[in-house]
Amino acid sequence: MPIRVVLAEDSYLVREAVRLLFEAEPQLELAAVCGDYDSLMAAVEAHAPDVVLTDIRMPPTGTDEGIRAAQQLRESSPATGVVVLSQYADPGYAITLFEGGSAGRAYLLKERVGDIEQLLAAVREVASGGSVIDPKVVEALVSARSSAGSSRLDKLTPRENEVLAEMAQGKNNAAIAKALFLTERAVEKHTNSLFAKLGLTEERDTNRRVRAVLLFLGQQ
Repeated sequence: MPIRVVLAEDSYLVREAVRLLFEAEPQLELAAVCGDYDSLMAAVEAHAPDVVLTDIRMPPTGTDEGIRAAQQLRESSPATGVVVLSQYADPGYAITLFEGGSAGRAYLLKERVGDIEQLLAAVREVASGGSVIDPKVVEALVSARSSAGSSRLDKLTPRENEVLAEMAQGKNNAAIAKALFLTERAVEKHTNSLFAKLGLTEERDTNRRVRAVLLFLGQQ
């Protein structure tokens, strides 16, 4: 059976180009074509598609309608896959799209629209519960994480780095003190210092420890 698709794109030229490509593909059934968030959500309710192919920015606000639609569909229509098209390799949008789970989600750049095989592969993948992320978006994510993490970790002293390395092994302050031949008071001092340098100002130490370790592991 063909994959039922709802297309949402506010640009007439892009919308018509994708519509023509999809209508020529026997593997796909184009159930509806929309130009804004409200009509997209109504089309999903009316046609129960296997996949939604949507631009990120559409009316009414022209900001993140595609991402919000993907989030809403995770609750209202969890079996519907979503392929999001973006003009830019924006790490923030990608993180938001995948933060609730990667199953049935894809993030592609609009430049892929001209490559029908790549677009079809993404539609098929999310229809079967898989996920796809554009290689350029992966590069942007890695670059953003590396830049943010390294700039802050570079501020740590050698001893603070040692404390953080022990923390990454799941050790509490007492165990860190034993491993580094320090007093627990000294470990606490180094820990508070590295939290401050990493910009981790939450009051609950547990949350700060987890976030500090994530930054550390991101550089390994």
